[in-house]
Amino acid sequence: MLFPGFEQKRLAGAGAEINLRVGGSGPPLLLLHGYPQTHAMWHRIAPRLAADYTVVCPDLRGYGDSSKPATDAEHMPYSKRAMAADMVAVMQALGFDRFRLAGHDRGGRVSHRLALDHPAAVEKLAVLDIIPTRTLFETVNQQVATGYYHWFFLIQPFDMPERMIGSDPEYYLRRKTGQWSGADFAFDPQAWAEYARCFRDPATIHASCEDYRAAASIDLVHDRADEAARIACPLLVLWGEKGLMHRAYDVPAAWRDKAAGPVRAAAMPSGHFLPEEAPEETLLALQQFFAG
Repeated sequence: MLFPGFEQKRLAGAGAEINLRVGGSGPPLLLLHGYPQTHAMWHRIAPRLAADYTVVCPDLRGYGDSSKPATDAEHMPYSKRAMAADMVAVMQALGFDRFRLAGHDRGGRVSHRLALDHPAAVEKLAVLDIIPTRTLFETVNQQVATGYYHWFFLIQPFDMPERMIGSDPEYYLRRKTGQWSGADFAFDPQAWAEYARCFRDPATIHASCEDYRAAASIDLVHDRADEAARIACPLLVLWGEKGLMHRAYDVPAAWRDKAAGPVRAAAMPSGHFLPEEAPEETLLALQQFFAG
């Protein structure tokens, strides 16, 4: 079992049914996964964080075993605002109005929006291996466009990317995750089986494309409208020193521009998948930040 002692639940979000695991005791800590994974990406550190926290690991809407709402012309159901509202609703259903929050990849983007839309809910925030969405779109160069080609592939109109990925989803999954991870890294077989199981579902492929279409449209509308807004809570920024973000950006500087207060920052000895590639270092950084 990837999450020993955790309980699986399915709770109503703000327009989607959210699959999650919850375990441990103590102050609440919400962990959000990224693309193209599920909550299983936290399996190497969530059980250990559960010694000190009530750890909640959901599948974002559109991913894993959470529901895949129908989209619309503006991609609003897959906006980070809608995804963040799901998480607030789920945490409230569990009895938590305020919580610590960490998000990797797409989960980090949901976390950023959650901290802006629901500042009273977030005690502390950690974002893993991303820069803000608008910053990336406005500064993209050939190096970033090559490494993050999927940002521009997945946003193409329905159903071109869905058909292409759907022709061999596991091949695409292996190539994409292999591109981002360190050269000598191998996923845990149980975790990989979960990623592959969920990504074979055409509904997941479509919903994940909608996630990226929203990022290139309605999410930018929201970000521009909130241009003056800043993250009010303490912020931790972690990134992989073997990854593209490290090579292409000053990651802490990108986040200091979005934060009202000091930003704690550290590079991890990994590629993109910090909690799986460098679990000890990532665990320690999160423990120190959330306990302080």
